[in-house]
Amino acid sequence: MKTLTVGPNDAGQRLDKFLTKTLKHLPTSMLYKGIRTKKIKVNRKRAEIGQMLSAGDTVELFLPPDLLEEDKSLPAFMKLTPRLDIVYEDQHVLLLNKRAGLIVHSDAEEDTNTLISHVQAYLYRKGEYDPAAEQSFAPALVNRIDRNTGGIVIAAKTAEALRVLNQKVRDREIEKNYLCAAHGIFEKKEGLLTGWLTKDSDRNLVTVYRDRPRDPEARMIKTGYRVLKEKNGLSLVEIDLLTGRTHQIRAHLASVGHPLLGDGKYGINRADRAKGYKFQALYSQALTFRFTTDAGALEYLNGKRFEVDPAQIWFLEEFQ
Repeated sequence: MKTLTVGPNDAGQRLDKFLTKTLKHLPTSMLYKGIRTKKIKVNRKRAEIGQMLSAGDTVELFLPPDLLEEDKSLPAFMKLTPRLDIVYEDQHVLLLNKRAGLIVHSDAEEDTNTLISHVQAYLYRKGEYDPAAEQSFAPALVNRIDRNTGGIVIAAKTAEALRVLNQKVRDREIEKNYLCAAHGIFEKKEGLLTGWLTKDSDRNLVTVYRDRPRDPEARMIKTGYRVLKEKNGLSLVEIDLLTGRTHQIRAHLASVGHPLLGDGKYGINRADRAKGYKFQALYSQALTFRFTTDAGALEYLNGKRFEVDPAQIWFLEEFQ
């Protein structure tokens, strides 16, 4: 028998989610069977799969010991010397200026040098994160941007911050503004682009249509834009992302004849590469917290705006 005590960073989640994160060797089928057959209890009472946990609750598991082993593998971040460009930090959140070329989470090609690993290494060295003391929580990223896009990414240092910010992102209570360099001169210097986006997951490619296609998975997209400068056939454009779909800015501008400088997927890659552009000229330059619902411990962030120093946005020099 094993007993787990729910800590502050474990509270506020379902029993099944807590156990999935805490016991890596416990098969999902055994987890649900254990709850149904009362071999998994909460506070010595029969538990429900979707039961919400509170700090101080005890979870008793009457299961084979080999299924209750904790993961002893060395976390990826232990191999890193953290390198972060911090825009803002407090006890709950980190706002980070991610450089182009750095992946946010691990993939088939890279599992160590990722933004989240650098975040966890940084907090570990500060004494704000101890994986040995946590059962189901690890500092996590709230939003993500493409490997070859730069800009602000939000990291949650506590479970409460992660829950609140995930809800704010989902309900679009965080306003994000982008800068990009696009090929061509826009006829209208300001406007709202609308369309429909479909995604080919196998190719990691999206297609934008002006009118709704027959594909039932198509999603409406809205992209506000304002041209700030023009030079040498390029336009510096401020983007207001009104819907947040995969590759939306890149594909939407390309669909109206203005692909981004350096975009190897939707742009004029051969010509741009010949000029030395390795990344798409897109930057998540600013964000504003605009909470319309309760933000709990993060209410102090409401109305605050954070920006990346323009000097750090590499493609702005094209418009000097």
